[in-house]
Amino acid sequence: MSATARDQILARIRAANAAAAHASADPSGPSGPAAGRHADRDADADAAYEALSRRYLRAHHDPAGHDITALFAERAADYRAVVERVPGSGPAAIAAAVAPVLAARAAAVPGPVLVPDGLPAGWLAELPGDITLARDEPPLPAAELDRMSGVVTGCAVAVAETGTIILDHGPGQGRRALTLVPDFHLVVVREDQIAADLADAFARLDPARPHTLISGPSATSDIELIRVEGVHGPRNLHVLLTGS
Repeated sequence: MSATARDQILARIRAANAAAAHASADPSGPSGPAAGRHADRDADADAAYEALSRRYLRAHHDPAGHDITALFAERAADYRAVVERVPGSGPAAIAAAVAPVLAARAAAVPGPVLVPDGLPAGWLAELPGDITLARDEPPLPAAELDRMSGVVTGCAVAVAETGTIILDHGPGQGRRALTLVPDFHLVVVREDQIAADLADAFARLDPARPHTLISGPSATSDIELIRVEGVHGPRNLHVLLTGS
C-alpha cells in the first residue's frame, strides 16, 4: 500500500469517527428536547458519512481492456483446477466436451455420476451408454453421495480476478452437499457468467440465496503447512469454459 493510499484511508476513518462522536456527544440523553438534538445529529452524521469521498478502485480488471475469460482460466488453473476451453457454444458443444470427461472419470473411479435437478438435459446427450446417472431425489444420504464417481453442475457466477466459481444452488447446481461430498466436480462456466472482480460478482447474486465459493479443488495446509486435498470438498475440479 502506498503512503498516499494509507493517508487517504486514515483520513476517511478519522472523518467517520468524528461524525460518530459528534452524534453521541450530548450527555443529557435521548429524551425531551435532547431527543430532537440527537435525531438532528444522527441525520448530520448520516449526511457526513454519505458525503465521504469514495474514490477507491472498485475493479482492477475492466472487461473493456482485459480478457477476463483468459484471466479466470489462468487463476483457476493456478489453484490446480483442470480448465478446458470448449470450442463453440450451446448444448451440443457442451455435450461433446462433457462426455469424454465423465467417461474418463467413470473409467478411473467407477460409480454413478450425480446430476442435480435442473441441469440441461442437452449437456448429457453424448454420454456413453455405460455411464449411470443418479438423481438427488429423494435427497441422498452422505454415504450415497460419497460413493458417486462425481457430480456435474452449472454455476451462478465466476470471478476472473480470483479464479473462483460461485454456486447459488439454483437449477442445475443442487444443494450444497452435492458439490462437497463427491470427490470429483465437473462444472460448466459460460463466458457471460464471468465477472471481473468480486464486487461485480456479488452485484449479480441474490443475497437471499445460499452461496458456495469454490476456488480450485479442496485443499488445506493447516497442519505443519503440509498441503492436504479433499478435506472440505472434492479433490478434483474440472472446469469447462464455454461461449455465452
